[in-house]
Amino acid sequence: MTGTTVRGAGAPRRPRRGAGLWRRVPLGLAALTVSAVMVFPVYWMVLTAFKPTLLIQAQDPVFLPVSLTLDHFRTAVDADNFWRYWRNSLVVTVSAVLMSLLVALLAAFAVARMRWRGRRGFILMVFVAQMAPWEAMLIPVYVIARDTNMLDRLSMLTLVYFMITLPFTIVTLRGFLAAVPVELEEAAMIDGATRAGAFRRVVFPLLAPGLLATSLFGFITAWNEFAFANMLIIKDQGDRTLPVWLSSFQNTFGTDWGATMAASSLFMLPVLLIFLVLQGRVTTGLASGAVKG
Repeated sequence: MTGTTVRGAGAPRRPRRGAGLWRRVPLGLAALTVSAVMVFPVYWMVLTAFKPTLLIQAQDPVFLPVSLTLDHFRTAVDADNFWRYWRNSLVVTVSAVLMSLLVALLAAFAVARMRWRGRRGFILMVFVAQMAPWEAMLIPVYVIARDTNMLDRLSMLTLVYFMITLPFTIVTLRGFLAAVPVELEEAAMIDGATRAGAFRRVVFPLLAPGLLATSLFGFITAWNEFAFANMLIIKDQGDRTLPVWLSSFQNTFGTDWGATMAASSLFMLPVLLIFLVLQGRVTTGLASGAVKG
């Protein structure tokens, strides 16, 4: 018939444009629901930190910022030894992360580049240490700290955080190091560089995404840790860290929930800033690949 197009029996049908859209709608709604559930507690904490006390104690909750105040943040900052606890957390966290990066970098290089007896056993031991729950080590660590007279010392807490973050750092850096071709080091050594020089000038710059990712994880882990800090720092309250101080903050100020939420917001701020600074660089490095021309 003239002017009529006959579709063959075997011709594939084109998917309708609306079909793909309707399939994505449930996924989008699920993602928005999960995001709202995760973000709302943080939003409520920050909002409560800025609310006046009358609005916090009101029977009807206020979900939008009507009037804001900084009095609760002043109360939190003016608390006894606030800046000392802040310094303790910062010193312990940064020291543990730097130690973990240094030791893990050497261990990852030995595992990824060298062949030696016991290598597989060492990797298995690292994975077992990574899978072991930290809570299971509370009593052994306390006994070790007591017998070695290391209770109430920030150095012991630093070693514990170093022990916690080290297995993950080794596993992560090993994967990044294995992705760097060995030929790059061999070419540098042919040009006259030593093994250490080739690693420092060629391989180390390519490990920047892995170093940033592991340092970010280690910082968040050590900064938020509470159980070991609460157990190891008993008598000398001046050596407490921010998580332990935050747990007793309510007892200090009674029912001042505004000051408690302000202290929680200040405690969250360093992790949030570090994540915002590093996450873009980590994502860019991972997407661009391990080898750059």
